[in-house]
Amino acid sequence: MSTDRVIFSRPYRAHRELANLEAVLASDHSHGDGDFTAAATAKLKTITAAPHALLTTSCTSALEMAGLLLELGPDDEVIVPSFAFTSTATAMALRGATCVFADIDPETGNLDPESVAAAVTEHTKAVVVIHYGGVAADMDRLLALANAHGFAIVEDNAHGLGASWRGRPLGTIGGLGTLSFHDTKNVHCGEGGALLLTDEILMARAEIIREKGTDRARFLRGAVDKYSWQDIGSSYLPSELNAAVLDAQLDEFDAIQAGRHRVWDAYAAGLPDWAGHNDVRLMTVPEDRTHTAHLYYLRTPTEERRDDLIAHLGALGISAPFHYVPLDSSPAGLKLGRTPQPCVRSAEFAGTIVRLPLWPDLTDAQVARVVDAVTAFTV
Repeated sequence: MSTDRVIFSRPYRAHRELANLEAVLASDHSHGDGDFTAAATAKLKTITAAPHALLTTSCTSALEMAGLLLELGPDDEVIVPSFAFTSTATAMALRGATCVFADIDPETGNLDPESVAAAVTEHTKAVVVIHYGGVAADMDRLLALANAHGFAIVEDNAHGLGASWRGRPLGTIGGLGTLSFHDTKNVHCGEGGALLLTDEILMARAEIIREKGTDRARFLRGAVDKYSWQDIGSSYLPSELNAAVLDAQLDEFDAIQAGRHRVWDAYAAGLPDWAGHNDVRLMTVPEDRTHTAHLYYLRTPTEERRDDLIAHLGALGISAPFHYVPLDSSPAGLKLGRTPQPCVRSAEFAGTIVRLPLWPDLTDAQVARVVDAVTAFTV
């Protein structure tokens, strides 16, 4: 077996990246809202079918904008999954809202609607839904809860660009959706994100919030003869350099996805027999959802065996990490949030998950090496 290390993730390199960057550097416009911002935004709207999209400096920035648009404050509560990245919660806590941690469905790692229902109070203003691994949450039940109780749904779709739930693109179902273009994501520009909106009024305000509270976007379109301070906001607009890289990446979106699905499908074909004999649960995708092949994970029976498997793979030169530490048990979560019911399933999921290497340029030989290494381990 080769001793070359199989790393967990490697950023994709699109063919036009350097040419696009050179075009920006040769121009007099390297700040945001130039031609590449417009081109990348148009491609995002095509992929997601979103009526409105705004590039941002990160998915965290897009989540912060969502909190501003919802006018969250100290009297509000926002329900978030405990098994999540910190940005999901901290963007809401930044507005003074209390994060209320809910548990997950162990089959998908996504927010459990029953746990959400138990966490709703008269102060609930929003629920942030993660589509973990690019697999949609149970949006039918979550939307029913939102309609019954009058709260907003924000989709943290950092993993799910191009995925769908019952034919509906993720990020456009709840009214506000966010995307990530961090270099660990399927499509990236180093650091970047986007906010997707379906409401014209929210879009008009979002443009102002993104541009330091000014109506500069309207000025650039010729709608006003000067721009001025209109509202609260911050600097959420990425540079043309970031947009240039993103535009090149989006040109190759189909090729990126095909490469990732090739790897995902090989794991899904090569591991079931081993998993069945070792009490290991493999990642699954419900039939009514398409996914992005952002992750491929498995779950061991215990945390001890999880650690042993990670060590076994590491000794064979294969990087296979676990993932989030549950937010409800973290120092900031204890300080800034509350947990109505113990998030037992989140703790179990976090303690038993192993993520396998997955990026589009992994060779078939490398994938086979990972499968062989996993199946050589007895849980």
